[in-house]
Amino acid sequence: QVQLEESGGGLVQPGGSLRLSCAASEGTLNTYNMAWFRQAPGKEREFVAAIRRRGGSTSYADSVKGRFTISRESAEKTVYLSMNSLKFEDTAVYFCAAGPTYTIWSEIQNPTSYYNWGQGTQVTVSS
Repeated sequence: QVQLEESGGGLVQPGGSLRLSCAASEGTLNTYNMAWFRQAPGKEREFVAAIRRRGGSTSYADSVKGRFTISRESAEKTVYLSMNSLKFEDTAVYFCAAGPTYTIWSEIQNPTSYYNWGQGTQVTVSS
């Protein structure tokens, strides 16, 4: 199974931007659907964004639409989450996840559709 490692988190002011990266330890990510989830203190893990294998369809949570963009780099070893216009409520630990490509698209926001997870990277939005 592929091992995932997130990076790029940090402290940012409201309205600022960050770009998170999710890299594969070995090989590429082009045989997986990829997603980002986040978990704030005291809350359940929630879906943020997903991208189909080979950079096809994307899906976003309503709370981040128009502000966040998920993408794959051309060599397919890294998946990104570009975050703009960050808000206090975006503060959370962000996790990337890899899942099988046979997952039906209506289940792409379900965390049980993914079987590989990274350790997470902290994003804190604070003034």
